[in-house]
Amino acid sequence: MKKSSFGAMVAVAVLLGVAPAIQAAGTGDATAGKSVYSSKCMICHGADGEGETGHARAMGLKPARLSSDKVQKKTDAELKKIILEGSGKMKPRKDLSEADIDNVIAYLRIFRKKQ
Repeated sequence: MKKSSFGAMVAVAVLLGVAPAIQAAGTGDATAGKSVYSSKCMICHGADGEGETGHARAMGLKPARLSSDKVQKKTDAELKKIILEGSGKMKPRKDLSEADIDNVIAYLRIFRKKQ
């Protein structure tokens, strides 16, 4: 591709607002997030993210299905807020660093339903 064509595509992307959306995309590391998820989230949300765990049932909880459109359509900022502040019966997670949260969110994205 010629430099002038590439430059024109970048200009169009900026005008359409695509560049900010790409830049705002998650910056976490899903591999690192899997480790945090396994130690902090899996007990209720399950290894597959479906929320069908014995612990959740015993506690009377019905955790969100992480593959659901309801979860996957949330922005990273919305997911971060839920992690930090809790939601419904989910308790806030104050014991995670900013990097841990970014990594967990990156990992949660792997639960997205295959289209």
